[in-house]
Amino acid sequence: MMPAARESLLDAAYTALARRPWSAVRMVDVAAAAGVSRQTLYNEFGSKEGLARALVRREADGYLAGIDRALATHSDARERLTATAEWTAALARDNALVRAMLTGCWNERLPSPTLSAVPSSSAVPAQRRADGPLPSPGDFVAIVRDRAVVTLSGPGSNKSDVADLARSCELVVRLALSCVAAPPGEGGVSDLVRGALHQQLTG
Repeated sequence: MMPAARESLLDAAYTALARRPWSAVRMVDVAAAAGVSRQTLYNEFGSKEGLARALVRREADGYLAGIDRALATHSDARERLTATAEWTAALARDNALVRAMLTGCWNERLPSPTLSAVPSSSAVPAQRRADGPLPSPGDFVAIVRDRAVVTLSGPGSNKSDVADLARSCELVVRLALSCVAAPPGEGGVSDLVRGALHQQLTG
């Protein structure tokens, strides 16, 4: 099947989930909304659980792609980390699956696939990847922290500078996640992050 058709099925599943609980989302409706047969949907994802895993994997990848964009937007380290925190808080506010992945709080409206890998008999590479392990909240903290460190540390950085930077990056990710769980007041996530980084980073 074409990747475009897989994407339209995932879009249809995401749209269906926005309207009703996952338990009430029917495979036949997802297939119809994407304009493919139910058999095509099963060939691609294997089962409703497979579709759920693929949807979660796609939203996780979309979140991390946004992190990479945020880290590439500015030349100043503080602004890059602030952009990263703002993206995290904004996407989690708008995307229930991303919010659940980042906080570990899966409500009954959402699919809640096991985070460990499941046996995969799929011939579809994208589905085999979705059937692999899915990131936990702790995994996301580590992935985002490590990507930020790689982007922000220069070629000549010494070990202690990198260690300090890693602590600052982790602090920012954890601050952003706290804003997901308990939205901040006036000034929002950016003021919190800038305030914290003012102590941590110079220049």
